[in-house]
Amino acid sequence: MLAITKCNRGKHAATLSLLCAVLLTAPASLGDVLADARLLLRVSNTAEHFETRTQSQIRNILRTYASIVAMESDVELPAGIRSTIAACYTREYAWENFRGGFAEIIAEHLSPQQIQLLIGFYRNRGLPPSQIDTFKATIAKAELIEAISADYIFSSSPGCVHRDAQLISSFIDSQSLPSLLGTSLE
Repeated sequence: MLAITKCNRGKHAATLSLLCAVLLTAPASLGDVLADARLLLRVSNTAEHFETRTQSQIRNILRTYASIVAMESDVELPAGIRSTIAACYTREYAWENFRGGFAEIIAEHLSPQQIQLLIGFYRNRGLPPSQIDTFKATIAKAELIEAISADYIFSSSPGCVHRDAQLISSFIDSQSLPSLLGTSLE
């Protein structure tokens, strides 16, 4: 009887070892990959870079609008209109609007191993020599991920251009009206 019990313990231990091995080597679930992708976005400081780039783009847009208005109408775009335009872009292109989609894009286009490698890289853990080829393959996907992310931003945001055009046109029209009223029709 004792021999049977020892045999059963051995089977239980073997079964448990096999189960652990399967669980540890099984592909990561989509939830795990998404969680890792969100972690990668955090450790790579992507939100700060995104916000900095957004603010730079807003300044460029405002400069372009102001230049066009000055050249075409010989008037300066008022600070109130510039603020309204900037507020629209800040709201529509806020990091929070895109964070989840970016994580999904990363999870879809990078393997769990590649995501973990990048997390380690951004946490200054170095790059093991055996992972150099994986790192190169990961970096090679950057351009594709950037293009897909840009498409995602474009398709996910209503944008501000139409509203900007209405604001600027209304302003220019309001500036033209007083000069027309001051003209003598005699």
